[in-house]
Amino acid sequence: MGNKSSKSKKKDAEDRLPQKKTSKAPPPAAKSAGNANAEIDLGQTEKVTIDDFDLIKVLGKGSFGKVMLVRKKDTKEIYAMKTLRKAALIKRNQIEHTATERQIVQKIDHPFLTKLHFAFQTTDKLYMVLNYMGGGELFFWLKKDRRFSLKRSQLYCAEILLGLKCLHDQDIIYRDLKPENLLLDLEGHIRLTDFCLSKEAVSGAGAKGGTKTFCGTPEYLAPEILENKGHGKAVDWWSLGTLLYEMMSGLPPFYDQNMQRMYDKILHSQLRFASHITPDSKAILTGLLQRKVEDRLGSGGPKEIMDEAFFSDLDFDKVLARGYTPEFKPPNSHGDLDTSNFDLEFTSERPEDSHVQNNMTTDQIEKSKFTGFTYQEPSAMGS
Repeated sequence: MGNKSSKSKKKDAEDRLPQKKTSKAPPPAAKSAGNANAEIDLGQTEKVTIDDFDLIKVLGKGSFGKVMLVRKKDTKEIYAMKTLRKAALIKRNQIEHTATERQIVQKIDHPFLTKLHFAFQTTDKLYMVLNYMGGGELFFWLKKDRRFSLKRSQLYCAEILLGLKCLHDQDIIYRDLKPENLLLDLEGHIRLTDFCLSKEAVSGAGAKGGTKTFCGTPEYLAPEILENKGHGKAVDWWSLGTLLYEMMSGLPPFYDQNMQRMYDKILHSQLRFASHITPDSKAILTGLLQRKVEDRLGSGGPKEIMDEAFFSDLDFDKVLARGYTPEFKPPNSHGDLDTSNFDLEFTSERPEDSHVQNNMTTDQIEKSKFTGFTYQEPSAMGS
């Protein structure tokens, strides 16, 4: 659910390279302070705490915390709870990224983007309670099926496109599009998750009105990020092209086990297609994977992509209304609490709000108090 440890990424290829980190960690804390498990008072009423939820299953784990399937005790509603350790966020200089994610998932309500329902914090942890997507990661199914059919890839791509369009319309770039950050619901529709690399107030397609931070996942990085020229909204369209190619072919177009060789391929190698790739598919992929930002499909806005022949048999208003029945529906034998579409490595663990030994200094504790972090969606109020 966007916060998971690295596992084998491809059946017939080496593990993908880890996500590029650009920030240096601060020096380790000198002493501990405070009560690690105490609720903190930020001058606002804490409406929800961990005690309001039954912890059912672990769905994933990562360097900052874990994601669990939870049930709210009063309403019996099912959610995914993302927990983040503040000390780990501070050490990896991720406080600002986490704050950005928190803002995005609250303010945006879209059928193909993850939505925040509750947020709260303790002295040592942050908690975000989000949609539970019982179909699991798209990566899970791409690894299993090797590649997807044209029809399946087409609908996934259309739904992702509309999710990215929603972000871009609000001058937000996503910057981490990959199968691990795409979740399926039990009907087979997509939602983007994990907005920790997203950037707000980006108005342009390229360097003008953009940003220069080197971040993302190696296979999906646009050339302008590698060349450190500054980047904008068009990086998401390059990543969409890379993802669409992978869905239809089984691997990203410029994949290589050696990171430097892969970067060189992204910058210079010719785009090649397998024999089963249709002319319309080749056309949209070629357009999305243009190295020059001004030539890239989508640099003039998402409608350029929506008007491609590849989508000619889709009505985007109907896509937005989730009006198409997905070709693939994830299996579900246990109702809302089914976690069989997640890795057994995680779901077999005991679900618990694990104790964190607080080694933060008083100054770090003060720094990590997220003013305004607490949130309760009005429609999620209990009886």
